[in-house]
Amino acid sequence: TASAWAAPASFATIESAGLNATDITAARDAFRSAIGGGTVAAANGAFGGLRREINWDAVPDAKADPARLADNFFNVNSPRGVVFSTTGDGFLVSANAGQAAPESFGFSSQLQAFSPQRLFTAVNSNITDVTFFVPGTTQAATTSAFGVIFTGVEDYGQTKMEFFDARGNLIYQRDALVGGNKGFSFLGAMAEAGEQISRVRLTSGLATIAGNGVLGKTSGDLVAMDDFLYAEPTAAVSAVPEP
Repeated sequence: TASAWAAPASFATIESAGLNATDITAARDAFRSAIGGGTVAAANGAFGGLRREINWDAVPDAKADPARLADNFFNVNSPRGVVFSTTGDGFLVSANAGQAAPESFGFSSQLQAFSPQRLFTAVNSNITDVTFFVPGTTQAATTSAFGVIFTGVEDYGQTKMEFFDARGNLIYQRDALVGGNKGFSFLGAMAEAGEQISRVRLTSGLATIAGNGVLGKTSGDLVAMDDFLYAEPTAAVSAVPEP
């Protein structure tokens, strides 16, 4: 088990890793507390108007593996202010027990869910970009904090999180701690000097999932994602043009 609190640049980082869900729960809870919003979720993963969460259980069976998840599902079907994009072929949410497709994308020996049962992955890519909108609208938004739970991080340096501002400038990056095979890694960061996070890029290992039980790229860590936690997306503030 590993845990740490650091402050690169003007971001406060909360991170933890271990083989069991209990190894990262304290870090996850500390991140929740730091953002605020309490512990009781309202509609669309809203907590007190201060943060949002996605644990993938809002995805119905019909839109889970083997069906692809629409990139705007969590801004249209369940408006939480995020739209996904990838260099690959779309996204999959893993099946629940009892569905036709095996759980954990068919890789239950390498991956497990933190908040059972669903996981999330890009298809044929290790890259997932998360762009923020005022929930339920097409109005660009930013957030001040974002956290994610990875499963399957075995090699340090293959899984990371990067924050970008509205101009596309990289303003924060951090590698996820090693959780081990089927283990968990929590990584979250919060802006402390008013930085506006417009997009988060998640790099999940090196190996990629092409379909249930089928790998695309076979070398490197096979990593999937579970819970997303982030501060409530708010309308982006336009920068004042330089004279």
